[in-house]
Amino acid sequence: MKSNHFSTIRKILFNCMIFVPLIPFILVLGTGYYYFKTSIESTTIASMKRIVEDHRNMIESFLEERKHDLDFILYSYTFEDLSQSKTLDTVFDHLQRESQAFVDLGVFNEDGFHVAYHGTYSLKGKVYIDENWFKEVMKHGYYISDIFLGYRHVPHFIIAVAKEEAGKKWVIRTTIDTITFNNIVKGIRIGKTGEAYILNANGLLQTEPRSGGNLMDKCTDNIKYPLSPTHIETFINADVKGEKYLYTTTWLQNKKWLLVVRQEKSDAFSALTSAVYLVILITVIGGAVILAVAFYLTNHIVGRMEKMDVEKEQLSQQLIGASRLAELGEMSAGFAHEINNPLQIIKNEQSLMEMILSDLKESGQIKGSEFLTEFEDSMNQIQLQISRCAKITQAILKFGRQDEPKPQDIDLRNFIPEVIGMVAKKANVHGISIEQNLDENTRPIHGDPTQLQQVFLNLFNNAMDAILEQHGTSGGKLVVNTEPRENKTVGIVIKDNGAGISPENLNKIFSPFFTTKSVGKGTGLGLSVCYGIVDNMHGTLEVSSEVGVGTTFSIHLPAVE
Repeated sequence: MKSNHFSTIRKILFNCMIFVPLIPFILVLGTGYYYFKTSIESTTIASMKRIVEDHRNMIESFLEERKHDLDFILYSYTFEDLSQSKTLDTVFDHLQRESQAFVDLGVFNEDGFHVAYHGTYSLKGKVYIDENWFKEVMKHGYYISDIFLGYRHVPHFIIAVAKEEAGKKWVIRTTIDTITFNNIVKGIRIGKTGEAYILNANGLLQTEPRSGGNLMDKCTDNIKYPLSPTHIETFINADVKGEKYLYTTTWLQNKKWLLVVRQEKSDAFSALTSAVYLVILITVIGGAVILAVAFYLTNHIVGRMEKMDVEKEQLSQQLIGASRLAELGEMSAGFAHEINNPLQIIKNEQSLMEMILSDLKESGQIKGSEFLTEFEDSMNQIQLQISRCAKITQAILKFGRQDEPKPQDIDLRNFIPEVIGMVAKKANVHGISIEQNLDENTRPIHGDPTQLQQVFLNLFNNAMDAILEQHGTSGGKLVVNTEPRENKTVGIVIKDNGAGISPENLNKIFSPFFTTKSVGKGTGLGLSVCYGIVDNMHGTLEVSSEVGVGTTFSIHLPAVE
């Protein structure tokens, strides 16, 4: 029944010790991870937006500068001037000194006829009136094309500006170096996998992504387009291979081109991935620690409870034993009192017999003989044994008396031998020698003789029990010393060569009801009572012991002034 009771307690305690700290631990960890995740995501997305915005401004600034270069030429020279090959060559040289992005330069009249050309292709004399770019520049005065093949059959894009002169429009056009422009766009670097590319309104590649793809190919990514020309869109999508990317998009050239920057999600949120692993590691370690501590504390607490339950049972038995001993003490005092009466009668009768025998000898009725001598010896022996019995009954009565303490001056040089005499017979029977070293300068102490007698008897009996346990009925030795100490105190040392006391029990021996003896052989009250008696006498009781060597009790009592 008790086993089931403690098993239930163990389960409840174990569950409480796991879940009570585990729930707040997980809540704190989860909350911290949530805010850390939110912070990392916000920081990463904000960083991507800032990079895209800066890159957008850089690309648009590049294109705007090239337009301004053409505008400067357009308003610095006339159509006639630029129609001359030498002039056009000179102007182109100036352009390339401004930027290596210019590949060629051409002049067109209002009919789309290629009047003059400086470049590596044979384009002079060709007519562009039906080309889309020519129509746009004649309509708006400025045009940047998408990547197209044209007469060259090579992907390229052009910047063209128009000017009206003498009622007629004419156009200058330049081709931008695709490699240079590609490098500007691809120059963006974010982490290990970040890349950038440009799409036109139809989703065709205007620059080559680092991850692969050709100019004018259809982009296979699922791209979200920003709602407004200045808006930056951020989203996470998977590519055709199923790899998830963090995308950031924004418009260029008034929604003509779309700048796309993307980075692998695992790369973009690598700090978050590390945090996830760290949270998992902390959770595993924290959970293991909580589990181990819960297991240890549960076993420790339940073990202590079981031990306390056992000690409670033992305490109950010891209390019963102590009660019986108290009753036995009262009975022994009664027995001693009852025995003392017949002893007095025997003593009186023995005295009467001695008187009669003496009178008969004086009257000559009995003559001296060997039998008379033996009879007289027997009478003397009877007298001796009556005296011994009287002393024993007086000691029992004195020890069993429960009167209020009556302190008085006690000469230890006489008192200790008297107490030793009460246990001398027991020591002799068990082969234990008692050695007394009582310093002649030992000063008297002040206390109740009965209580002090109880202290010495308890220590003597405990010592003899330990000696019997270690040596049996031979080789035992009990030494009692007295000596003056500093601070006007008297030291009494009781030393035996018994079994000794283990270190774990040494600090408990003065606790009430603690005993190392088997059930029924000790109440655990003796040393605690002795400690209390010595303490009431303003003294100290100390102990030192070594298992298998012996035990030493030291009593320090104030000496009489």
